[in-house]
Amino acid sequence: MGCLRILVADDHALLVEAFVKLLEPKYDVVGTAADGRELLIEAERLNPDIILLDLSMPKLNGLDAAHQIKQKRPDAKLIFLTVNEDPGLVAEAFRLGASGYLLKNSAASELFQAIQEVSMGRAYVTPMVAQGMLESFVQDPGGRTVSKLTVRQREILQLLAEGNSMKQAAAVLNVAPRTVAFHKYRIMKRLGLTSNAELIQLAIREGMLG
Repeated sequence: MGCLRILVADDHALLVEAFVKLLEPKYDVVGTAADGRELLIEAERLNPDIILLDLSMPKLNGLDAAHQIKQKRPDAKLIFLTVNEDPGLVAEAFRLGASGYLLKNSAASELFQAIQEVSMGRAYVTPMVAQGMLESFVQDPGGRTVSKLTVRQREILQLLAEGNSMKQAAAVLNVAPRTVAFHKYRIMKRLGLTSNAELIQLAIREGMLG
């Protein structure tokens, strides 16, 4: 078990440091990432066995980062470690390929248990959210509102909701500002949004922003 290679992704530096210190005696922590885009790069570069990631991260949220990672590496094992107890988002995490879901106030022993279960090909959900997740999955198997959007549209939605201008969002994604403007128009129309405030509220509700 000690040879498991783990990548930790969270935008809170002190938490990352604490997780690394907790895990290193038992596992090989191969790297860390401070936002969703850095996570995509590090996941591809380091090829870890297990990725611990937060739900709300800058530039690209954990759900969309997980989706992109699983598309490139279907065998990747993802464990969400977050403060978000929303059962709908927990269910969505598993729809997108998560193997585990824990809350940040879970005991260290539970984190080790989750890593062990996931490394053996099983799923782990903290009992604190398991029942709510099941009910949410049964009631709404269709997933999040933003699942109606393309991957690029979700990326732009998050960047704009974080307060980036169209030019700044374009620079992050390496596209022209007019491309961002076009996608923003399509997002607003498809989701029935009429203002930037509604766009931000949606991003918060969908777990894109902390």
